[in-house]
Amino acid sequence: MAGAFAGVRVLDTAQDLAGSIAAMLLADHGAEVLKVQPPGLAEAWSPRRLGADRNKRSLPLDLTCADGRARFESLLATSDVLVTDAGPSQRERTDLEGAMLAQRHPRLVSLWTPAFGPTGQWSEYPPHHAMLTGLTGASMRQGAWSDQPIWHVAPIAHYAQAVLGASAVGAALFARYASGRGQAVTVSGLHAMAQVACPIAEPGAGALGRALPTGSSPSYRLYRCGDGRWLFLGALFSHFFTRAAQALELKGTEIYDPGAAIAARLGSAPRDHWLELFRANDVPAGPVENREDWLKHEICRANELCVQLDHPTVGPIDMPGVAARLETTPGSVRHLLRACEEADLAAFCIPRTAPSAPAPQPPAPARPLEGVRVLDLGTVIAGTYAASILANFGADVVKIEPPEGDPFRFAMTGFINYNRGKRGLGLDLKASSGRKAFLDMAAKADVVLDNYRLGVRERLGIDHAAVRAVNPRLISCSANTYGSRGAYARLPGFDPLVQAQSGLMSAQGGDSAPVFHTIPVNDVATAALTAFAVIAALHARATSGEGQVVETSLAAASTLYQFEDLVAYEGRPKAPIGCRDCPGFSALDRYYAAGDGWLTLDARAPGQFERLAKALGRPEWLSRWTGSTYLDEPRDGDLAQEISTALAERTRDATLEALADARVTSSPVFTSREAAGCETLWENGYYEIFSHPQWGELVGSRGYAEFDGTQARFARLEPGLGEHGAEVLFDYGFSRERIVALAREGVIFRG
Repeated sequence: MAGAFAGVRVLDTAQDLAGSIAAMLLADHGAEVLKVQPPGLAEAWSPRRLGADRNKRSLPLDLTCADGRARFESLLATSDVLVTDAGPSQRERTDLEGAMLAQRHPRLVSLWTPAFGPTGQWSEYPPHHAMLTGLTGASMRQGAWSDQPIWHVAPIAHYAQAVLGASAVGAALFARYASGRGQAVTVSGLHAMAQVACPIAEPGAGALGRALPTGSSPSYRLYRCGDGRWLFLGALFSHFFTRAAQALELKGTEIYDPGAAIAARLGSAPRDHWLELFRANDVPAGPVENREDWLKHEICRANELCVQLDHPTVGPIDMPGVAARLETTPGSVRHLLRACEEADLAAFCIPRTAPSAPAPQPPAPARPLEGVRVLDLGTVIAGTYAASILANFGADVVKIEPPEGDPFRFAMTGFINYNRGKRGLGLDLKASSGRKAFLDMAAKADVVLDNYRLGVRERLGIDHAAVRAVNPRLISCSANTYGSRGAYARLPGFDPLVQAQSGLMSAQGGDSAPVFHTIPVNDVATAALTAFAVIAALHARATSGEGQVVETSLAAASTLYQFEDLVAYEGRPKAPIGCRDCPGFSALDRYYAAGDGWLTLDARAPGQFERLAKALGRPEWLSRWTGSTYLDEPRDGDLAQEISTALAERTRDATLEALADARVTSSPVFTSREAAGCETLWENGYYEIFSHPQWGELVGSRGYAEFDGTQARFARLEPGLGEHGAEVLFDYGFSRERIVALAREGVIFRG
């Protein structure tokens, strides 16, 4: 069966992770992707390229010469999508700026993935994950033992940028069916950070409370067991904690201050004993495992999240499989990067239509998913946040809640962040008339989203089969924790349980204790992945007319967001790991404290170490570390200590100015308050001020992409429980009499 993007032709010129993975996602789901690379680079390989360039064909092409540019221009004429990650100045020099491309190729969707946004003092920098997290305040919010920024080992924002980029491309292709026009799409690293970790706060708010790296809540944290191994207890909600307390036989005052008692209980017996006990009592808990074992885990094997391909030089290669499952148009991993043969190139260059002057077309919509109707049954983060991403791209999303509401409403500004852009409907699906109302809405909707545990939709009578029976064009998508197959499928789960089992926690902690990521990594990853899967299904429906069942999971998202580090073959270099309060990967690639604040230093490029030594007045370093030995200096070795001593004597801003003059790559590490005052972040549309009826003026992220230069944004804030019930039902064709009857019955309600 063909993938959702079958027939789509993509030119991929990206060299860095985000753009390459974005093109890979399109290729996984059927697009024909040509990887355009400078001659000589096509033969090079690395763990990243082995995975990120799968399902593509390599085309060596020198874009610095006239012949290469002319051939590339002819390829653009028959392409649907261009992916590029060049810096702003290089992009303009090579005529790949979006508006110019649109003039020459009106149907082309061009995706640009700049690392730090299109404008500002860091816009020409190459991608650097720690700089992104440092500039946006995320590294200062990560749980830590000391008051310092924490270097995230997994480059989660780069993967978020990739998934959002592929989603934005899919949305623009979907809109092209109506308008006939392509769009210039920009998804920057700042868009990714906005989706991953931009909290909502009052303007000028101080630092958010900082958790411990084990977690601060006794019911939701890491514990070390009697055999020295670790587990994460995920009793987030009260009913789970009640079960945990009963299983652990907590008594009296232990229940009201349970941290020490739980630690003592779990420290008295091996981990497997407690995991078996928790599972028997339906308590969410998971073991901390190693990243190297994740693709071999039963969860990944049962849900086909690992594939093996053969490389002529290195032999068998294991890598993550296709992360999103589309029932009718499934994705697939077919081959590693292959040379583009003449027959392939000839097929790629076949014109879509006979050459003629393009007919006038209406402009593409400012938000490409306008007109798409989504019924959101999701709760907490993963499922419901996916619907917010769709809303940010223009979809009309209705959040449907039961009488007790989404249990995550207690999170206040967190709930706002993950539910913006929606209307609210309170609907009791356990009542027969409520179920009938939902199915009548589904008959007129495009998408139904949920993240229920397996079996809940069936019990409510609104499962995939029921909604497809009333609307064959409907896309019915479920996001779960462990996938729908295997022994783990029906277990309760939360984000940190998958952090633990997939190796994220152990990789961040390194040889020290595992680390609980303050960013809900797998939740926000699953939200982005789910939005991409839904958009891919919408694109497929535009050609086939048929809806389909779609599935994503936290487990699948975790494989995708650790993609490069999970690629495994005989003799591959070890993936980097962290340590206690990890400051970086090496002496020249890490966070450093100046006298009045922190900065990120990346002085690994040729000539930068020499310029660093000169800028800091330390010429003796050049005789002490000769050749390229400085590149091997560890994050806690002699060179790191020398740099720390030199920087401690200087102010941060003066140091950054001196390093910029010396052409040494560096940037400040901001607190949340400093980030909210950074002009460059505002210029790039990272922040927006909005008025909330309860909280007053708030600052939060604006959107997750630009379409033809217009920043995607939310049309509304989060809904109150059932806030828009009558309005929504009118829009879905319900009569006034029926709405009144449902209200009198208590089937629809407001909180």
